[in-house]
Amino acid sequence: MKIRKIQFKQFIAADIDTVWTFFSNPENLNAITPPELSFDILSDLKDQKMHAGLIIQYRIRPFLNIPFSWTTEITHCENKQFFVDEQRFGPYAFWHHQHHFKAVEGGVEMTDIVHYSVGWGPLGILIDNIYVHNQLKHIFEYRLLQVDKFFP
Repeated sequence: MKIRKIQFKQFIAADIDTVWTFFSNPENLNAITPPELSFDILSDLKDQKMHAGLIIQYRIRPFLNIPFSWTTEITHCENKQFFVDEQRFGPYAFWHHQHHFKAVEGGVEMTDIVHYSVGWGPLGILIDNIYVHNQLKHIFEYRLLQVDKFFP
């Protein structure tokens, strides 16, 4: 199984408390996800904050409007520093997403590091090269733009 890595870094002109409050609220994920993915959070997350052991269920339509169920678990969380979500069930053979936050002069440096594998052997590698990797880049580029709107 081939595991790929994709990484994005962004400067956010806000204090660490404000940035952490936004990103540690899992309900805000909808606001920074491209609408064409028809991303729906199925879990009841009212008043939830990121914490180790949090299970989040989603439905996403990343390709030809075909719905996929996706379940992730927050496996690690350090207040105002980072959290990690890992897929438990879903479209990937492997998904490990680190969200890092670092207070810097004038704001916060946010870094996303995703390790993933489509699975399916050579066919999965082909699908990843043709579609999945570019789709992930698009999702994170969209996210960068949306985050800039929330923290002008």
